[in-house]
Amino acid sequence: MLEKAARILSAFEGRRPTLSLTDVVRHTGLSRTTVHRLMGQLVELGWLGKDGRRYFLGLGLLELGAFASHHNRLRRAALPHLIALHEATGHWVQLFVQDGAEVLCLEQIGDPRRSSLPYQVGTRLPVHCTAAGKALLAFGGATTVERLLAGRLLPRTRNTLIRGNALRSELATVHSTGVAYDREECFQGVTCVAAPLRGSGRALAAVSLSRGPGPGDLDRLARQVARCAGATWALLFDSSRRFEEARREVAEPVPDSDAESVMAWLFFSEWE
Repeated sequence: MLEKAARILSAFEGRRPTLSLTDVVRHTGLSRTTVHRLMGQLVELGWLGKDGRRYFLGLGLLELGAFASHHNRLRRAALPHLIALHEATGHWVQLFVQDGAEVLCLEQIGDPRRSSLPYQVGTRLPVHCTAAGKALLAFGGATTVERLLAGRLLPRTRNTLIRGNALRSELATVHSTGVAYDREECFQGVTCVAAPLRGSGRALAAVSLSRGPGPGDLDRLARQVARCAGATWALLFDSSRRFEEARREVAEPVPDSDAESVMAWLFFSEWE
């Protein structure tokens, strides 16, 4: 089914922005009944649009492409700082973004010959029991936190915080200190420290460092993680400031806050 849908979407890669049902049948080699049924579903999803008997790529695909572009730009900006942090500490480092009640790992730097982690790039983890998730929650919207606490916080290990008041208290501490910890709350035998990528507003992403169990030198590592997050944010903000200057030249409105400026730069598909 997915392969057939992909073949239908690929039919729109040509020069013509719109295609008829017959055009798509001819391009894909699929039966008319199959194409009609799948295109109807793609229209409902917003991946295709329809004007009379003509079809075109929908805003849903544009939105997905914008998010992919945003994540790629964020990853490119963070990558040299993540590598430097790994080389300075010898530990695994990651870049996470939030997606609802989960965090998504965009990048991971480490040496598998020395140690390993039970997840990889592309893995989604619960936001409430990861250091990166706590860093993002503490500097995110209050609505997101309340929506999360309205449901059940599922335990991952015996150390997972599953009581709302305990998590609220920890998020308050994270907001005060600027760093978050995961003390074997997501995976037994793995501790983490994370810091948000942010200016004066909401966090855009989080840098996380993972190591073995025990308190060890997490406080010292926390300072290094915070510096890594700050350096990445500075690079993003510098790029977004240059983007604002370019926008002013074409008389377009400029975002009011630093975070909005960075987000605009990340989503601006023509910016290089």
